[in-house]
Amino acid sequence: MPLSDDLDDSDRHARSSASATSPAAAEGGDAASDPSSSASAASHVPEHPVVVITGASSGIGHAIALAFARRGACLVLASRSADTLAPVALACRKAGGHAIGVPTDVTDAAAVQSLADKALRHFGRIDVWVNGVGVGAIGRFDEVPVEAHRRVVESNLLGHLHGAHAVLPHFRERGAGRLVNLISVGGWVPAPYAAAYTASKFGLRGLSESLRAEVSDLPHVHVCDVAPTFVDSPGLSHGANYTGRRIRPPLPMVDPHRVADAVVALSRALRPRAVTWMGMGALPGRVAHAVAPGTVARWMRCLSDWGLARAKPEAESEGNLFSPSLGTAVEGGHRKRRAGTLGLVAALGVAGLAYGWWAGRRRQ
Repeated sequence: MPLSDDLDDSDRHARSSASATSPAAAEGGDAASDPSSSASAASHVPEHPVVVITGASSGIGHAIALAFARRGACLVLASRSADTLAPVALACRKAGGHAIGVPTDVTDAAAVQSLADKALRHFGRIDVWVNGVGVGAIGRFDEVPVEAHRRVVESNLLGHLHGAHAVLPHFRERGAGRLVNLISVGGWVPAPYAAAYTASKFGLRGLSESLRAEVSDLPHVHVCDVAPTFVDSPGLSHGANYTGRRIRPPLPMVDPHRVADAVVALSRALRPRAVTWMGMGALPGRVAHAVAPGTVARWMRCLSDWGLARAKPEAESEGNLFSPSLGTAVEGGHRKRRAGTLGLVAALGVAGLAYGWWAGRRRQ
């Protein structure tokens, strides 16, 4: 069940009558490597919340897994590579959680349904589902291969849709559950040279809003969005880059552990927020774009051009679009460097958003 008291009577009864056997016992031997085996099937109701996390092998997803593990959660971790899932699952068990890894490509609907089925067989229920996969392809729209654009949309939009489609029937049946989508501010403010990413995030925002409307008659089923600005994760360095320049995000950046804590807080809240904004410029950016979208778009293009013109040359790369990354790091290490000119870019960006808001007010 979620970490809050937002439970139905059937969950409370199941918890009070559950066996005292720890879920950790079900993870011994071969069961941990094969959650679909009969030995790993749940024969009791775990006392701790059961959380499924996609994109769990690095970055924000890894941070979310550790944050839940420290609270004793039962975790089903998903990413494309079994090699990167194994150390993350081990770290979560050492942190106090019960974790299994299920290699899953979220662009495959059948694989995501299988992920949900394995979670149910292993732990008996799902309380929280976190759609944490996010990829990108940076470059001028017509210079980025169509296959790369398609992969970004399939991962960021259809991947989340597949997760929702797999878990919402279970939430409806139980009458309780939390679906958390990691959207980013990119779902409200379009980014130049990231057309497919922007399209996927705008689409994901629409998906979340539609699903919230559909489950609005279920008081204990919630669809929540987390919308940070730039996060200091390996995501940008892992992504596809077709600019021929080294991409460095502007400072300051959001700590991925803060994002993880926000996701855990959503699982605990009696009435969770629909959207959680994180990072300097997140809410102002949304407001400025809503009031003066043309001004903000031109300002962001100018800032992007300015930054790319001064960036160091770097070979083009398709990053982790078509093959999984090898690392499991939570942080990208960007906050360790001094702000320098990129700090100026961030400051100018905030100033531009403020100007966009002011210009929009004047037109009114």
